Amino acid sequence: MEKLNFLTAGIPLRAKDYKTGFEALKELNLNGLELEFVHGVRMSDTSREFLKNNKEDFILTAHAPFYINLNSKEEEKVDASIQRIVETANAANELGGYSITYHAAFYLKEDKTTVFNKLIKRHEKIFEELQDNNIWVRPETTGKETQWGDIDEIIELSKIFPKMLPCVDFSHLHARTAGKFNTYDEFSSIFEKIGKNLGDTALNNFHAHIAGIEYTAKGEKKHLNLEESDFNYKDLLKAFKKFNIKGAIVCESPNIEDDCKLLSDYYNSI
Repeated sequence: MEKLNFLTAGIPLRAKDYKTGFEALKELNLNGLELEFVHGVRMSDTSREFLKNNKEDFILTAHAPFYINLNSKEEEKVDASIQRIVETANAANELGGYSITYHAAFYLKEDKTTVFNKLIKRHEKIFEELQDNNIWVRPETTGKETQWGDIDEIIELSKIFPKMLPCVDFSHLHARTAGKFNTYDEFSSIFEKIGKNLGDTALNNFHAHIAGIEYTAKGEKKHLNLEESDFNYKDLLKAFKKFNIKGAIVCESPNIEDDCKLLSDYYNSI
């Protein structure tokens, strides 16, 4: 990508559909949105045709359904999870999208190595079905230690598959570690680690999530507006600027477009 873009997680709240959503994004000088396939990869024909024909310069990413667990004990649930990721990637690719993300798995009390090896095999199946698809496929860093998806695991998995890169949810990293990853140096260490392991391609094609977040010792509890949380978004954006990261930041705060505008304005003021 040529620059860092700021996207809302879904249609802006002040809008009623994708048409008015795009109008709101233009008014706010924002760069696009993440398609939220929360309960399934479903979209009306009207919305699909509008997005295909009116995307213009907007960036589109997509979040796969939450009903995904590639480490399920039940084979049918693993198969369904694979298909939800494939369907998300195909829908986003059809609409000229940039990237998709998903919460990949739960440990279910299994050791990390065992789960990692299972995820390799299951992503092999995913990419077999996506041979003609050019979308970036990205497991997301997760907010609880019971969920597979710390930054090191996702980097290691991304080394295996050419069309995979991490989706770094910085708020999840903060919550997963019960308050760490909240300083300029800690944020910088993430970019340094990704650059060292995955190269400039990863830093020039980034996908991040940012929101305020409430957490406990066990991890993520719920998203908050940025100014209502302790998340240090200003130092994070300074690190984005210092490392000249390009790609997409998706704001997942409850007030999606207001905090997205807050992030964009602060970044451009640095």
